Amino acid sequence: MTTLVLCVDRADDIGRTVGVSMPVDGWDAVRSLVTEVGLADPEDSTVNCLLEALRVTRDLRSADEEAVVAVVSGAGDTAVNADRSVAAQVDDLLDRYAPDSAIIVTDSADDERLVPIVESRLPVDSVDRVVVRQARDIESTYYLLKQFLADEELRSTVLVPLGIGLLLLPVLLVRFSLGVALAGLASLLGAAVLYKGLAIDDHLARLPDQIRDALYSGQVSVVTYAVAVGLALVGLFLGGLAISPVADDVVLVPVMQFFYSSIPWLALAALTASAGRLLDELIDADRIPRPYLNLPFGVIALGLVVRGFAGYFLEREDVLAHLQVASVTIQPTERLALFVVTAIVVSLVGVRIAAKVAHDYPGEEETDAEAVDRP
Repeated sequence: MTTLVLCVDRADDIGRTVGVSMPVDGWDAVRSLVTEVGLADPEDSTVNCLLEALRVTRDLRSADEEAVVAVVSGAGDTAVNADRSVAAQVDDLLDRYAPDSAIIVTDSADDERLVPIVESRLPVDSVDRVVVRQARDIESTYYLLKQFLADEELRSTVLVPLGIGLLLLPVLLVRFSLGVALAGLASLLGAAVLYKGLAIDDHLARLPDQIRDALYSGQVSVVTYAVAVGLALVGLFLGGLAISPVADDVVLVPVMQFFYSSIPWLALAALTASAGRLLDELIDADRIPRPYLNLPFGVIALGLVVRGFAGYFLEREDVLAHLQVASVTIQPTERLALFVVTAIVVSLVGVRIAAKVAHDYPGEEETDAEAVDRP
């Protein structure tokens, strides 16, 4: 009974480090490979994986079992090609030794994805994952910090916001209280984390090229987007001015005042931006895609709903006067129902018009589906 002790390397760390052809099989060949990989990169965990494969082979031979040690590596430019390369190497080993079972040695969860490939060809008795024990002394911590500081991306992501925060902290402590200083520092660090986490830097890097392409192509949306930004700023400004001082324990009323005053302008900004996008699509393809046609009606409906609820709360708090139509006073609940029903009607009208456009352009649905499938 022959057991194949197989060290797997899906990421091809061994191939990139020493450049040997795979598979490598036999005690002497694998032992020589350990030396080459260790000399090339002593910090690579693959060295421990190779040593573990040798140890397992030695223990099996000590128990009078016939064992063959081998190493396979996923050489390929994609994950599929790497897995196929490993499969071909395993088939080569099966032709040479005809083993009855296998013991797989890995050093990461990614390498364990190769287990089904081996299992499809011969039984796997065990999967041995090597976990390297790290030293817990000051010297190890020093070298870890040294590697961290050598990484330019990590430095710019972590150390720069932290340094700015530490520089601002004394200024905030002198000018404000401790609570305000700590809150400002936490806000700064949170903004830096969101800036990197949401990849805002990548979007800002691509923004000049996008604006240049839009200007050269003559898109109407460039102008409408600029107008929309201005209208949104007006809405935010008027919403801030509409906030009146209230009791300290009342937070909902100022928020509703802000929404009630700013929503018409924000909705107008969204409508302006969507109108520019609609015109661009109409100019480019002589038709209006269904999703873009639904957008203005959705914006109007959403604006009516938000303004209706904001007005309801303000009327209940006697901040906003009751609506009067032809000397008839409309109660807050009736006013809210009127806004909600109007929003639903506007939304249904939008769906109806979009469906009519899709009926007039039979290829619309197929085009939308293709647009979704495009990366």
